[in-house]
Amino acid sequence: MTGADGRRVGMLLFLASIGFITVVDTTAKQLSAELHAIQIVWGYFLGIFLIVATYLAWRGWRRNPLRTARAPLHAVRSAFLVASIASLFVGLTYLPIAEATMIGFMAPLFIVVLSGPILGERVDRHRWLAVLIGLAGVVVIVRPGGGIAHWAAIMPLLGALAFALYQVMTRVLARTESTETTLFYTAAGGLFWTSVLTPFVWVTPSLPHWGAFLFIGALGAAAHLCLIKAFEAAQASLLAPLNYSKLVWATLAGYVVFGDLPGLNTVAGCALIVASGLYVLLSERRRPRANGP
Repeated sequence: MTGADGRRVGMLLFLASIGFITVVDTTAKQLSAELHAIQIVWGYFLGIFLIVATYLAWRGWRRNPLRTARAPLHAVRSAFLVASIASLFVGLTYLPIAEATMIGFMAPLFIVVLSGPILGERVDRHRWLAVLIGLAGVVVIVRPGGGIAHWAAIMPLLGALAFALYQVMTRVLARTESTETTLFYTAAGGLFWTSVLTPFVWVTPSLPHWGAFLFIGALGAAAHLCLIKAFEAAQASLLAPLNYSKLVWATLAGYVVFGDLPGLNTVAGCALIVASGLYVLLSERRRPRANGP
C-alpha cells in the first residue's frame, strides 16, 4: 500500500502502538511498588522475547529472521530504546513528574529535526506546525512551573533524544529489513542490554510477577509490531506529532485504572494534541495520491 492510503494506515498503526505502550506503562506503574524499575523493564523485554520467539517458532522460522546484514544497527537501536526508558526513570527519581514529562515530550521535535539529515526526508511547514501545536498541548497539560535547576533535568532530555533516535533508526531499518527481523532484534537486544543491569537490583519475582511480565511483553510485542509497520508505511517526520497522543491515552488510563478525573487544563491540552493529529491528517489528504510514503 502506497501514497495517501498507506500514510493513513501508518498513522493508525502508530496510534495503536502508543495505546499499547500506555497500557504497559500503567501496568508497570502498579508493579513498581514491589519491583525495581530496571527489573520491570527486564521483565518487559523478557516477555516480548518469549512472545516473538514463540511466534517465529510456530511459523517454522521460514524467513530466517536471524539473518541480517545490519546487526550493529539493530544493537544500537535497541540500546537507544533501553536508554530512553532508563533515562526517564532516573529523571523521575529527582524531578516532579510534570517537568520530567514536559522534557520527555521533546522527542517529536528531535524526530522532525533528525529525519532530514539522517533519513533525507523533506519536512514541510505542515509537519513543523503540527509538532508545535502538539507541544503547546503538552505545555497546557503539565503546566511546568518555574525553572528547573537540577542536574537530573538532563536525563529526560537525553531519554527524549534516545527515543527519537530509536524511532528514526526504525525507519532506516524498515527500508531493508523484514518486520520479523526487526521485531526479533528489538526483543533480543532489549533483553540483552537490560540483563546487564538487572543483577544489581534483582528481587525474586512471584508467580503473579511472571504473569505480568508475559502480559506486558505481549502488549509490547504488539506495540513494536505496529510501530515497525507504521514506519514501513509513513515517514518519521509525519508520525512524530502523533507521539503526543500518549497523553490522551494516559489520561484515559488514569481515569479508568486510578479514578483520576482530568482537569480543565488537561481537556484543553488534549484538544490541542488531537488538533495536531487531525491537522496532519487533513494536510496529508491534500497531497497528490501518487506520492510515496
